[in-house]
Amino acid sequence: MQSVINTVKGTALGVAGYLTPVLKESKFHETGVLTPEEFVAAGDHLVHHCPTWQWARGEEAKLRPYLPSDKQFLITRNVPCYRRCKQIEYCEDKEKIIEDEQDEDGGWVDTHHYDSTGTPTVEEKVCEMTLEAADNGDSDEEGKGDDDEEEDDEDGEAEDMEQFQESGLLDEVDPSTDLTTRKDSKPKCERKRQTDGDDIVRTRTYDLHITYDKYYQTPRLWLIGYDEERRLLSVEQMYEDVSQDHAKKTVTMEAHPHLSGPSMASVHPCRHAEVMKKIIETVTESGGAMGVHSYLIVFLKFVQSVIPTIEYDFTQNFAIN
Repeated sequence: MQSVINTVKGTALGVAGYLTPVLKESKFHETGVLTPEEFVAAGDHLVHHCPTWQWARGEEAKLRPYLPSDKQFLITRNVPCYRRCKQIEYCEDKEKIIEDEQDEDGGWVDTHHYDSTGTPTVEEKVCEMTLEAADNGDSDEEGKGDDDEEEDDEDGEAEDMEQFQESGLLDEVDPSTDLTTRKDSKPKCERKRQTDGDDIVRTRTYDLHITYDKYYQTPRLWLIGYDEERRLLSVEQMYEDVSQDHAKKTVTMEAHPHLSGPSMASVHPCRHAEVMKKIIETVTESGGAMGVHSYLIVFLKFVQSVIPTIEYDFTQNFAIN
C-alpha cells in the first residue's frame, strides 16, 4: 500500500515540478533553497574538493534546460557499504522521530538534537568547521591533511589504500548513464571474506547521484546498490542499508529524472531546505558565515543519518565559509 501511495505522490510531484517556474533570485540565507546556478556552483566546489564526485550529462532526451548540458547531476561510484543498518545502534538510539498528524509524508527524523551520549549535532559540527577555519586560516590543502587524521579517529582504523587500488575503487571511471551490470568492473573490495561457517556480511557498493529538484529547489540524493559480483541489489536489500525510520517513508524507490532504467532509492527532499536554514542560522548565531558553495558538503553530512552505513563522506574538516 505504501508503495502505491509513494507512486501517486511521485507522479503528482513530477507534474508540479514541471509547472513550477525556475528559481531566479537567490533565497539561500532566507529559506535554505538554491537556484540552478547556485546548485552548479556548489557542485563545482564539491567536485574540486572531492574528486570521487563527477558531473554527469545523463540522457539527451532528459536534459534540463535550466542546467548546463554537461552538468545535469553529480555522481560517485563504488561507495562501500560494509554493514547493514540493523547491525548498528545508530538507527535506534541517535534519532528522534518528529510526528505530525498533518504531515502527509508520515513525519520526519530529527537529526539535529543531542543524543544520550552528548554527540554533537550536524549544526554544531558545521559551526565548528566554520569557526575553526576562520580562526586558523586553514587552506584547502590543510583541510585535506586534517581530514585523514579525523577519519582515523572516527573510524578507529585507517583503510589500506592498496586494498582500494586492487578493488578498482580508485580507478577513474566515466560517469556514463548505464546502470546495468558492468562485467568489466566487478569490485573485489571487501573488508572480510565470508568463510565456511562464518556469518560475516559481504561488502556491498553503491552509486550515489545528486540531482537538482526544481519543485523543492534543493539537491536530491539518489542511490543504487550492487553486491560483490556487481549485480543489482533488490529493493528490499537496499532498504536494509537505510535507517528503518526512513525506509519507504522519506526514502522511496522512484524513476531517476535524468536516466532510464531501474528505479533508484531517493531521499525525499521535502525537509532539506528547512534543515539547511536551521544550520545557516546556527552558524550565523555563533559568529560564523556559510557560503552557498558549501551547500552540498553540508548536505551530504545531514543526509548521512539516513544511510549511515554507506561510507561516502570524506569532507569532515573542509572549510565551508
